[in-house]
Order: sequence, then C-alpha cells, then structure tokens
Amino acid sequence: MKIQTAGVILFGLALTAGVASTLRASEPLGVYAVVQKVVLEPNDTKPERIQVWGAFSLVDQKSEYGAPQVGYAYFSCPAGQESTCRNEWNDLKSVAGSGTAVGFGGRTAALPRIRKADEKAAAPDPYPIRMGVIKTTDGQETRMPIIAKLKAALPGK
Repeated sequence: MKIQTAGVILFGLALTAGVASTLRASEPLGVYAVVQKVVLEPNDTKPERIQVWGAFSLVDQKSEYGAPQVGYAYFSCPAGQESTCRNEWNDLKSVAGSGTAVGFGGRTAALPRIRKADEKAAAPDPYPIRMGVIKTTDGQETRMPIIAKLKAALPGK
C-alpha cells in the first residue's frame, strides 16, 4: 500500500511540474532581440542603466511580433530590483555579438522604445523584469521566423 501511495504522489508531482512548465513556456515574451553590444552606465561594476544595441522585435496587442527594428533599447532599473537587473544585464552582455537571439520581458510589460543609432541616450525606459533572459537554440529560425528576420535585419548580414 505504501508503494502505491508513493507512486501516486510521485505521479501527481510529475504531472504538476509538467503543467507548470507548459504554462510558463507558453507565456509570450515581450521582446526578441539579437544583441550586438551592451553599454552599462555609469560603469560595469554598479550599473544603473543599460543600452542594448541590435535588432529587436516587440510583441503587439495580438501577441504577434512586429517587424525588426535596428537600433538600441535604453533601460533603467526599477528601484529595489538592482540585483535582478544586474543578473539579466550580464546575461544580455554575455550574448552580445554572438548572433544568439534572446527574449525578455513579458507581453503585459511596458515595451521599450527602440532608438535610432544617432539618437542621444536620454529618458530610459524601465527594464521589464519578467521571466529572465531566455536564449534561443540552434535551429529556432525554422520554428520562429522572427529570429531569422532579426538576424537578417542587422547590418552586414
């Protein structure tokens, strides 16, 4: 009897974990990007703001991703979230220049304004802390055409 009870409990836990991961995986991200470079302000040690340069696609009201925009997103960290921002900003910095696409933010978060390269960095958007920085995997261009479009939008591609 104890073995059956343990088996039922384990099955229930596995089922719960599977449902939770499915729901989380289906939550659309607010931004997909191929990051070319990252500038941390005022310095890399205790950054308060970040410039993320590259190609971006932002989710719209219908949970679809718009045409790629090339330029940079400029963010400041929400008060009290400094540790999370630094962790996520380090993740963004780690993929800069690699050609790896990432997603971050959430469909219900405020979306950043993508600025043109010649626009002075001013009035940063609040960084959208949601699910972390999610790296895409090799071959996702075929399953997610927006990734291929982001890569094609970058200069020199």
